Amino acid sequence: MFNRNRSLQHVAVIASISLVSGCGLLGDESSEDAGPIVVGTTSAPSTLDPAASWDSSWELFRNVYQTLLNYKPGGTTPEPDAAESCEFTDTTSTVYSCTLREGLKFSNGHTLDAEAVKYSIDRIKKINVNGGPAGLLGTLSQVQTKGDREVIFRLSQPDATFPLVLTTPAMSIVDPEEYPATALREDGKITGSGPYRLNSYDEGEKAELVRNDNYKGIADRKNDAVTIRYFQQSDDMVKALKNKEIAVVYRGLGASDIVDIDTNQKDEGLQLVENPTTEISYLVFNPSDPWAAKPAVRKAIAQLVDRSALVHNVYKDTVEPLYSMVPAGLIGHTTGFFDDFGNPSVAKAKKLLTEAGITERVPLTLWYTTDRYGSTTKPAFEELKRQLEDSGLFTITLKSRPWKTYVKGYQDGEYPVFGRGWFPDFNDADNFIAPFVGEQNALGTPYKSPTITGKLLPESRAESDRAAVKQQIEEAQQIFVDDARLLPLWQGKQYVAGDEEISGLEKVIDPATMMTMWELYRKTSW
Repeated sequence: MFNRNRSLQHVAVIASISLVSGCGLLGDESSEDAGPIVVGTTSAPSTLDPAASWDSSWELFRNVYQTLLNYKPGGTTPEPDAAESCEFTDTTSTVYSCTLREGLKFSNGHTLDAEAVKYSIDRIKKINVNGGPAGLLGTLSQVQTKGDREVIFRLSQPDATFPLVLTTPAMSIVDPEEYPATALREDGKITGSGPYRLNSYDEGEKAELVRNDNYKGIADRKNDAVTIRYFQQSDDMVKALKNKEIAVVYRGLGASDIVDIDTNQKDEGLQLVENPTTEISYLVFNPSDPWAAKPAVRKAIAQLVDRSALVHNVYKDTVEPLYSMVPAGLIGHTTGFFDDFGNPSVAKAKKLLTEAGITERVPLTLWYTTDRYGSTTKPAFEELKRQLEDSGLFTITLKSRPWKTYVKGYQDGEYPVFGRGWFPDFNDADNFIAPFVGEQNALGTPYKSPTITGKLLPESRAESDRAAVKQQIEEAQQIFVDDARLLPLWQGKQYVAGDEEISGLEKVIDPATMMTMWELYRKTSW
């Protein structure tokens, strides 16, 4: 149906990472003479503090904070950013050491040294926000420093994925003088060491980024300034693009928007770039809810959901049906939910319920967010409601909230069933399993699975050859299918639309599907 530029990136773990020459330390090229490039998105931050965020806030963090490791455009493996080099220093993948670049500073001029890195990582675990990034540090037992430039991470068990964790914006380095050790920063400001500094911020409206002259790292900045405008509705965002009020659109495009831009891009002076990714959409069942806690109810829903109809009728085939929490393209991907439940069947769903002694229509409330995943989210949930109620087995109530309050609701265990999307922290199957299990996870909803957390994940993380973990990943996925606590719906692509005079759209999405604003530039001035 579509014919666009494609950029598929895969991530591989490496045990040793060394400084690569020509990574943008010297002579960043800049060509901006027409003001900042304005980017529109529906992905507004829920917080400005990395210690609190395991969500869309990372979009902003990637550009204003810095991590030890990051990715070059089109890169498949992590490379040093704030670090000069990083490597496992033992043979069991339990000691990981990074040496910082010389002369690093935060945007306010304060020194960035090994102690600042240790402070930044330690405070994530100390603050321990429910549903926050502390869940990524499950194998980290201690952070040490050696001199001003060396940071040593000691792990409680072998973890070949740890270098990938360090690439995530959750591991952003913050200024100890500006960020409390045991509490979140709440003054609405950011002090980082990334390619840009936050010049001004209007919550829910816009973030103005300007070049950080103190930056030393991997980004080769092709512009001096970017303004990010936050939209609640993708329709308004697309209208602003067509009216030349913004130059680029990312995150939140609805299916009809994508089709419309693709069809009319030449006439309207626009361009559309498709980036296949491992983004997924899924439902979460809350075990504290009396109905969602029943396995028969969850499995009946798994038996009824018609992904093909959802994908075709609502998403206009801009996404693909997904039958596993691990998306296609990653080692260990299966089709477990199709294998076990097959095609949608009212008869099979009714049998599951009656065998569990449930003979009345099951009342459930499904929650979704109004401003995170684009304007297609509401009709998607209306389609799910139609499918479930047409079976005669369910009575569905739909409720919604804006993302910032929606997050608090699911972290507090308020929703019986709720929709989530997952944009990978890193493209390894581990990242589509580990974040969802354990007492504290990215969902804010405890999911005890001793076999996964105590056996399968440790076995997988001990293997530096990620192609060799297929068995463990498949077994973990089958547990997900058997429990039906999480129900995968579709696997998506990321679309970036822009004015035809903007370049860099094909390079602007990193392996974790975040926009690296520094790759954008105007053709007329580059």
